[in-house]
Amino acid sequence: MSILQVKDVTKRFGTFNALKGVTMEVNKGEVYGFIGPNGAGKSTTIRILLGILQASGGEATIFGKDVWKEAVEIHKHIAYVPGDVNLWPNLTGGEVIDLLLKLRGVNPSISRREELIERFKLDPSKKCRTYSKGNRQKVALVAAFSSDSDLYILDEPTSGLDPLMERVFQECVLEAKAQGKSVLLSSHILSEVERLCDRVAIIREGEIIEAGTLDELRHLTRTILTVKTKEPLTLNGVKGVHDVEEKDGELVFHVDTEELDRVMKLVSEKGIVKLESAPPTLEDLFMRHYEGAEG
Repeated sequence: MSILQVKDVTKRFGTFNALKGVTMEVNKGEVYGFIGPNGAGKSTTIRILLGILQASGGEATIFGKDVWKEAVEIHKHIAYVPGDVNLWPNLTGGEVIDLLLKLRGVNPSISRREELIERFKLDPSKKCRTYSKGNRQKVALVAAFSSDSDLYILDEPTSGLDPLMERVFQECVLEAKAQGKSVLLSSHILSEVERLCDRVAIIREGEIIEAGTLDELRHLTRTILTVKTKEPLTLNGVKGVHDVEEKDGELVFHVDTEELDRVMKLVSEKGIVKLESAPPTLEDLFMRHYEGAEG
């Protein structure tokens, strides 16, 4: 069941085309990764989904409702965390969390507020003006995950968090997914996306250039092999083989997935003494796209 649909959405700022026909879909109970570098169009897309910006063309709906015309109704059922949280400086963190929950019609006393404050190691008694960037993110995350929303829109939500708190965030996302909630996660932390997301879309210069499950996208990446053979092995110039290095008598190289079978036959002819294979990562895919675009 589709929760969020974006169909051929465009956005122009004067003569600049920020979005060029973006299409994606987030299903119920799914964590959807939305990745790309700064300026690629991630935040512009999210602002359109939140009803902050009006699309120049195309269609965007959440829960079947138009994101621009029915934004007020949609916001009753979504939670949003930006990558740079601004809070009321003279309120405490706890007061801000309570305010945000009450605005959504949630009674703070019967929410997960206390549990999440403890898990995120947040001191709710301090004024927001004293908080670091990481603590401001914690306030927004506690408020979001206390709200029991149907859709979480998270735009670089772990910006400023230490690795331990990133892990707590990841646990909260997986718990929300287990409850049938949906998550749109925009992030540049590829390991985070890889761990959490069921499907991923890569955006570059306002266009979705790849989308699919992680397994589907890995077909486009390269596997890293480390081999040692009985006879000398030369792979420079072999089709599908890249970045060949010799380390301690072993060859380390990347192989295009579609050429893996053929390359393995070449290696086996030399008598395999040692073979290690590392699966391709989302980062491999990401870098390959951007290096190809720059070349």
